[in-house]
Formats: sequence, structure tokens, C-alpha cells
Amino acid sequence: MSNICAINSCDNKNEWFRIANSMLTQAGIAINGSAPWDIQINNPLFFKRVLQQGSIGLGESYMDGWWDCDRLDMFIQRILLAKLDKKMPSSINDILRIALARLTNLQSKKRAWIVGKEHYDLGNDLFCHMLDPYMQYSCGYWKQAENLCDAQQAKLEMICRKLQLQPGMTLLDIGCGWGGLAAYAAEHFGVTVHGVTISAEQQALAAERYPALDIQILLQDYRSLNQQYDRIVSVGMFEHVGPKNYATYFKVVDRCLKSDGIFLLHTIGANQTSHNVDPWINKYIFPNGCLPSIKQIANASEKIFVMEDWHNFGADYDTTLLAWYEHFLTEWPRLSASYSARFKRMFAYYLNACAGAFRARDIQLWQVVFTRGLQHGLRVPH
Repeated sequence: MSNICAINSCDNKNEWFRIANSMLTQAGIAINGSAPWDIQINNPLFFKRVLQQGSIGLGESYMDGWWDCDRLDMFIQRILLAKLDKKMPSSINDILRIALARLTNLQSKKRAWIVGKEHYDLGNDLFCHMLDPYMQYSCGYWKQAENLCDAQQAKLEMICRKLQLQPGMTLLDIGCGWGGLAAYAAEHFGVTVHGVTISAEQQALAAERYPALDIQILLQDYRSLNQQYDRIVSVGMFEHVGPKNYATYFKVVDRCLKSDGIFLLHTIGANQTSHNVDPWINKYIFPNGCLPSIKQIANASEKIFVMEDWHNFGADYDTTLLAWYEHFLTEWPRLSASYSARFKRMFAYYLNACAGAFRARDIQLWQVVFTRGLQHGLRVPH
């Protein structure tokens, strides 16, 4: 009998344990074992809850304290490498959510603000304590870096050099966050930067942090952009665009990029084309998000741009996420007055689960450089 059939027909708590133990053994994970990736069970109802609810049950039961694990990142990595996530039944809510994503535009101009309010507006104190001085909430570049600050500055420098920024140029940053990239480009490369964000908290802090630099941070949806720039960059924002809007997104970039311009897209990517995203991440971290595939990016851009370079350094996201987690734990005594113990477990699960997913190479991190076809090509530094 398959795992799914066994789960659907099970009505005995010992059987729930047997099925769960059998599946975890396939991933080299022991129940109440001594390895750092083994899980410690605090509530025997854990097995039934997870086997019936899948990703939602696993994440929510951790938030509720039903189980613990010394190295959540290793646990998730092993789960994904053993493809246990593919052996779980889909809940009716997951099926309906995927169907809704196919039928409707979950990232419409009206709905685009949801993720800003629910995640990026969680609190600037949280992100200030967790991130590097430039507040980069995206993958650092660890090729020669030994700490988070150096890795993020290396990423910023690489982006600016890939864009071939020169003093006096204008740069548009679509999804600019707290303005760290805009500030770095203005300060080190002498460019004028306009950034757009859908987070009021990000806009407010950016204005507070960089009043003397030649940057302007606007609170608006990318679809409202209608001004031309020498260069365009977008870091960690395309994950919120959604498949129904990919073509529109590239048309906006086309509209706003000068004829000899360069566009750099930095995004997490999926190995396969799908409307499916992790249900727990969708519910608690990034509502309405969807990771693009190579195929989706190519289909949306091929009639407009020439792809000059495609750089994958997704393995570096594992290190970045664990650095954020270390900062998060270190700073928790300062944050605990504003956030609950359940929030702490939620955020810890999020950071470690994503680290495990990148280490398992289940998801990727891409920087893609586009032009309209420069006559002598483009030498892109890595």
C-alpha cells in the first residue's frame, strides 16, 4: 500500500507512528534520536497532524511546540532529498489554492500590497537586528566573504559592476527594500536612484537612513512606473510578481529602460514550472508568492530582451539564511518584548526550512542580465 493510501485509511495512533517512522527512516531521520537532525516529539498527536496536513501540519506543530530539532535546516534538507514532501497527500486547501492561482491573478495591482503589510511591515526593529548594515534581505555572495556583512557588500558590488554603472547615470530599483542597494549605488558609483516598494515601513526607514544621498524611495506598485532610466535592477521582488504578471513585468521594464540600457534580475527560482508553493510559507511568511522557473522567465522576456548572462549562486543562500538565524537568536532578548514566543518559533522554522531547501538544491538563486542586444556584447563579472 502506498504512503498516501495508508495515510487515508489510517485510524489508529500506533499506525500513525508506524507510517511516520517508516517515512522518516527513508530520510535517515530517527524519532527521539541523538543526531542533530533527529526530531524530539513533545506531543504524540504530532504524527497524525503532520500526515494529514502535510507542510502546514509540520510547520504549525513546530510553532505550537509539539516537536523540536537541534538542526531544523538539516532535518528539512533530508526530508527534501528523500522527496518525502512528494509522498504526502495534498489537503483540499492546497488543491483549492493552486486552482485559485491558475484561475485568478493573486498578485493583481490591488492584492500586491498584501505581502508588504503581512511580512515586510512586521517591524523594522526585527530586520534591523537580523540583517547586515545595508539591510539586504536577499542572498549574499560568499565567494570570498567570511561574514554576512562582507557577503552582502560583495553582492552589492557585483550587481553594480554587472550593471556597469557610471557617474551621472539613472538607476531604477524595482522592489528596493530599505534602500540599501540604492544607497550603495549612489554612494560608490555616483548614480541617481529611484526605488519603489510596496512596504510603508521600508519606505519610511529608507528615507530616515539616507536623507543626504541622491535617492528617492517611492511607495507604489511597479506597474505604475513610466519613466526611462539608464539601468534597472530588481532584487528579491520577482518572487512576488506571479505567473499571470510576468509578461506585464517585462513590458514595464522595457518601457522604463533606455535603448542601450542594462537590466539585472535577481530572484529565487524553482527547478520546475509550477503554480505550487509551500503552503506553510504561503500562509505565514510570503502570501501569494510564486517562484519562477527558467522557462517562465525565458517565455516572458524572449520577445523583448537578449539574455547576456545567467548566474546561479543558490548554494550561498544556505549560508546567508543561517547567518540571519544566528543574528535573530542573538538579538532575540531585545526583540522578545515586541514579539511572542510562538513568533520566535515561526521565524526560526522559516529561516531554517529555507536554508535546508537551498542546501538540498530544491530551489535556486539567479542573477540574470538582460540587454536589447549590445553590438559588442557584455562582459559580465562574477
